[in-house]
Amino acid sequence: MPEPRPPLSSAPTAAPRQRRFIFVLLDQFTLLSFSSALECLRIANRMSGQPLYAWTLQSEEGEPVTCSGGVSFNVDGPLGEVGREDFVMICGGIGVKEKTTKKLMNWLRRESRKGAAIGGLCTAAHVLAKAGLLDGKRATTHWENHDGFAEEFHEVTLTKSVFVIDGNRMTTAGGTSSIDLMLKLIADQQGEDLANAVADQLIYSSIRTDQDTQRLSVPTRIGVRHPKLSQVIQMMEANIEEPISPAILAKEVGMSTRQLERLFRRYLNRSPKRYYMELRLSKARNLLMQTDMSVINVALSCGFASPSHFSKCYRTQYQTTPYRERGTQGTRLST
Repeated sequence: MPEPRPPLSSAPTAAPRQRRFIFVLLDQFTLLSFSSALECLRIANRMSGQPLYAWTLQSEEGEPVTCSGGVSFNVDGPLGEVGREDFVMICGGIGVKEKTTKKLMNWLRRESRKGAAIGGLCTAAHVLAKAGLLDGKRATTHWENHDGFAEEFHEVTLTKSVFVIDGNRMTTAGGTSSIDLMLKLIADQQGEDLANAVADQLIYSSIRTDQDTQRLSVPTRIGVRHPKLSQVIQMMEANIEEPISPAILAKEVGMSTRQLERLFRRYLNRSPKRYYMELRLSKARNLLMQTDMSVINVALSCGFASPSHFSKCYRTQYQTTPYRERGTQGTRLST
């Protein structure tokens, strides 16, 4: 049986200042985002041989909380006082809008006025934004919730980064991005050697920064490495509200419209027009699920001038109407 790995330094030093993380678990939170953050702190303590970090779990009323995977967690207590040097991490997941209560927002506002550092893991950026804690700041959230967030919170500069630190506000995109955020905090607080040691223990060989984006590149996502095709798709994704005609798209990449048609047929088995329509309808579906926007405004935001045309296209793609989609499926697309 292997011997436990010794701490990075055995030289006697003054006891470091311990930092406390308060994890507030919302019902249906994403387990991976929470556990990834917690494990970084645990491993940092182990590798340093010192109790650099402490943590506590809280819920709004102190009741057990169930993650989106169905596992129930006991917590240490209800929302409580936060020290000026504590870090508050709100752990979100499915149906975060319904979990954003007045009590939680008031508590966050009160603690933020004391100077507490506050973060949102996965979809919990919504909680911070709703409480007004991200106004005028940069932030990120899971890509599936990006469209709805951008429509609701115009005061926030939303990015597609894996994580964002803006002053004493932190947000992550979900999944393993919690690791990247925590490694950054550990490096800033304790040095890069310890952060790298934690990454090694996690078998985490590629540490991402706030400059890395959360989604795969277009070539990787579509499984095709054709530069002109990727360029056209990027233009489509960036111009949903005011779609660009295939003729202009083709001209932008130095092709004829017929060549562009053949390119899409060969690699994606659909026309450029059909592919563009699917992108627009996908965004429309996200907005229907994640916002309170009217169906007409959703249509306009996705490049449909006529609500009837939008409804017809939507029914063809999803076998239901936009109105029924919103009423019957609720928060299914929340992560």
